[in-house]
Amino acid sequence: MQDPPPQDEIDPLGRAAATAIAVARIGIGIGAFAFTRPALGALGFDRPDGRSVALARLAGGRDVVLGIHALAVRDDRARLREAAALATAVDAGDMITFGAALAGRDGIDATALKNIPITVAAVVAGAWVTSRLA
Repeated sequence: MQDPPPQDEIDPLGRAAATAIAVARIGIGIGAFAFTRPALGALGFDRPDGRSVALARLAGGRDVVLGIHALAVRDDRARLREAAALATAVDAGDMITFGAALAGRDGIDATALKNIPITVAAVVAGAWVTSRLA
């Protein structure tokens, strides 16, 4: 694997990965916002009530905004790195939330177990992108 370019240049691989993640995040966010119940079902929430639908829509809106922001700053290395770091922190919060639900035996063990690997992958990918843009 090649080293990142000098500080004054944006790493093309890091930029491409950040852009791909941003586009995916927008798609996931739109899905969570516009197709909330099917999206929740895919994530393991079998019978979502109004509260979980509202929270999923909040998360969907958050993901759309994070993705749009990353696309908007994709030509500025420092700002793209900051956008990637913030998105990674949000994904880490999601990971911790599912871990806490599992540890606390909150009654969503199967859902948490389904989502923990997804959130771990998101954190690892985000940390890798952030490091490429350093």
